[in-house]
Amino acid sequence: MQLGCHISVAKGFSKACRRAKELGAESFQVFTKNPRGLRPKKVDYKDAEKGVAFMREHGMTLVAHTPYITNLSTPKADLHEVTVRSIKEDLHIAETYGAVGAVVHCGKHVGEGVESGTRRMVDTLNEILSEYEGDCLLLLENTAGQGSELGLTLEELVRIREATEHPEKIGFCFDTCHGFAAGAWSEDFFDNLVRVMEETGYLKHLRAIHFNDSKAPYQSRKDRHEKIGKGEIGAAALAKFLRCKSFEGLPVILETPVDHEDEYAEEIRYLHQLKREETNV
Repeated sequence: MQLGCHISVAKGFSKACRRAKELGAESFQVFTKNPRGLRPKKVDYKDAEKGVAFMREHGMTLVAHTPYITNLSTPKADLHEVTVRSIKEDLHIAETYGAVGAVVHCGKHVGEGVESGTRRMVDTLNEILSEYEGDCLLLLENTAGQGSELGLTLEELVRIREATEHPEKIGFCFDTCHGFAAGAWSEDFFDNLVRVMEETGYLKHLRAIHFNDSKAPYQSRKDRHEKIGKGEIGAAALAKFLRCKSFEGLPVILETPVDHEDEYAEEIRYLHQLKREETNV
């Protein structure tokens, strides 16, 4: 299991790699572009090459994240077009950075209904992946269920993947806060979560975990991240992920709220402590 955090690429990708290492991260995540925008980004290929070499030297794993504002299920033609263009670009950037996958949020049906939104999402994924020949997976992230979000359950995510024309190009990223808020798991139902992952085939295609506590209560359907052990999920429940053999080898990425990236160093050390301790967490 590779414990890490989200890192800014504002000063360049290679510096982000070094910053992650300074904080004690064994894995880390970066945005492919401005998370609140869809403007194309010019890639510095020389800088990317330096960063990839640094990651290989230190055995680090990268997860990329696409902008929040794309919508794989939008019924609007203009937003659909820009979403397809943007995510194709994100996959190219993620591959250039050496990422194992590019996380994308599931679609929102915006009042068109779950069936229509799901069908639209599958069609959009087909359009995006039909021309992509790289080895970076597009990782579907489970949602908290706010508004008209799709992808609340593991079963739904597996069905969406299997309905596409290119399931081999799709993997999953599990967010602990989202899953808790959607009612997919809690401390008492952790074993059931792992069982469902195994039985549905979800676990075989799980490539990353977003590791967050939750400010909002169980089944609230609110996406509100909190520092580990400071929220409604609690350290004892989250420690189950760190000690579960089913998740060994995966990058575990903190997306907890911080005022400065330096705070992640202490939180990463805390995760190592939780992983080691069997009691009194």
